Amino acid sequence: MNAAPHTPGPDDVPVSVWTTAQSSPAAQRKNKYTPESTAHPAKMLPEIVRHAVTHYTKPGDLVLDPMCGIGTTLVEAVRLGRRALGVEYEPHWVQVTQANLDLARHQGHDADAQVFQGDARQLLTLLPARYVGQVALVVTSPPYGPSTHGQVAVAPGEGVQKYHHLYGNTLDRGNLANIGHHRLLAGFTRILTALRTFLRPGGHVAITIRPWREHAELIDLPAQILACGRAAGLIPVERNVALLARANDTDLVARGSFFQRDFIRKQRDAGLPLHLIAHEDVLVFRAPLHPTPNTHAAAHRHRTVQPALQGLAA
Repeated sequence: MNAAPHTPGPDDVPVSVWTTAQSSPAAQRKNKYTPESTAHPAKMLPEIVRHAVTHYTKPGDLVLDPMCGIGTTLVEAVRLGRRALGVEYEPHWVQVTQANLDLARHQGHDADAQVFQGDARQLLTLLPARYVGQVALVVTSPPYGPSTHGQVAVAPGEGVQKYHHLYGNTLDRGNLANIGHHRLLAGFTRILTALRTFLRPGGHVAITIRPWREHAELIDLPAQILACGRAAGLIPVERNVALLARANDTDLVARGSFFQRDFIRKQRDAGLPLHLIAHEDVLVFRAPLHPTPNTHAAAHRHRTVQPALQGLAA
C-alpha cells in the first residue's frame, strides 16, 4: 500500500545544521572579549551569531539584540562590518558590552554600535525613532530562568562551590529571568511584538533556545517560543540546529559544562537515561513584507510618545 502524500503543515519549515562549535567557546571569545565577560551566566556562542549575521544580512545592515548580555551579538556584528544596536537590563552588563565594543574599535572594527540600558519590554520608549523600520536582523535568546551555567571552585573541606550562575538580584522582579516561566513567555511575546516596529519589511529574527528539564520533566521551550513569535505577528521560516558539540568524521564530541555532566550523571544514577545537550534550536522568523495597520500604529505611537518622554526628561 502506498503511503498518503504528506501535506505541509504550519510547522513544516526548512531545517539546517549549523556547525558552530568546531572550536571551544573560550577559543571563540579569545582576544575579543574582556575578562569581565566570563562572569555572565549564559553567554551566546559567538559562532552562532556570526553564522546568522553572515546569512541574513549584508555589510552595513543594522543588527539588534534586545537582551544583549555581554554584547556578543553586537561585537560579532561589528566585526563583520554591520551596524549594531543592543538593549540590556542590568547596568553592569551594559558596561561590559560597551567595553567589548571599545575593544573591537581598538582592534580596527569601527562600525556604528550603541547599547541602551533598560527593560526590553519597553523597546518602544527605549530606542530612538530613527531605528524604526531599519533593523535587518535580530539575534537574541530569552533568559532561561535559574541558570544551569556558571563556574566552579574547589575549596578544601567545602567541596565544589558554584558561582556566576544567576542573573542579577534574584529578588528583582523586573528581570525576566526571575519572574517565572509563564510570565517570561508573556514578556518575551511583548518584546517580539515591539520588534516588529523596528524590523524592516522582510527582516529576520533568529532566536537561540533549548529545552530544559525541571524535576526531570522536559520543558519544550522552543515550541513555546515558536508560539510566542506567531502571537507577535512574525512568520516562522526556519527551525535550525546550532551544534554545541564539535563535529568530526564519524560523530559529535560533546562540550558539556561541569554542571551539565554532573546533572546527567545524577539522572542516570536515578535510572533516567539522559544525554548531554549537543545543540541549541535556532528559530528564525521573518517580519511581514508589508507592515500591518497595527505595526503602523505602533510606529506612530513611538514617533510621538518617545520624543515627548525625552522632553520630560530634559
